[in-house]
Amino acid sequence: MVSRVTAPLGRSLARIGLTPNIVTIIGAAGVVAGALYFYPRGELYAGSVVITVFVLFDMLDGAVARAKDSESAFGAFLDSSLDRIADAAILAGLLWWFIAGGDDPLLAGLTLFCLISGFMVSYIKARAEGLGVNCDVGVAERTERLIVILVSVALSEFGVPYVLAGGLWVLAGMSLLTILQRLLETRARLNEIDARDRADGQEDGAGTAGETAQGTVPDLLDDTDEGAEPAPGNQR
Repeated sequence: MVSRVTAPLGRSLARIGLTPNIVTIIGAAGVVAGALYFYPRGELYAGSVVITVFVLFDMLDGAVARAKDSESAFGAFLDSSLDRIADAAILAGLLWWFIAGGDDPLLAGLTLFCLISGFMVSYIKARAEGLGVNCDVGVAERTERLIVILVSVALSEFGVPYVLAGGLWVLAGMSLLTILQRLLETRARLNEIDARDRADGQEDGAGTAGETAQGTVPDLLDDTDEGAEPAPGNQR
């Protein structure tokens, strides 16, 4: 359903000469600029709107890559790396506001926790994949985290009570739960690989021992036969 919307837009951007990497860079730069300009000034709704526009624009890099048939491993790497920077800028701008204009140490600390845990959610997945296992479980993928934080920040400027604090607590809980889910999932999958490797090693060791045992007896018999003198009754 999403591709039905993004595919025509991706073809349009490709026709005007934009590459997937340029789309990625523009999207991330817009998010960083919007978060670090509007949020520290207390313009939470305007900042959330600007960030949302550039987040949606960033989603078009894949559509442009398919339209230009230029999908690449580096493009995926660049997109993932800049996503981490954009996510950090959103929470850093909010943290700046809580420390300066907002004057709310509790929410500042909660925002800092969300910032760190968001990095951990992504790092655990990347590290697991580096070890050869897939780890895409969890309740707080990037999309869910962005929806929670942007909606709660935007609504807070309309005077909805406790919506910003509630959104941050929900985000912190979801991130912590996702970290635990991914740690357990990675542990289970790595233990399966270790158990399989040990079983293969035992089978290989048993096979080698069997081959050695089979080859030992004939060798000894051959040595005995060659070194023994003929029996007296067989001499001619």
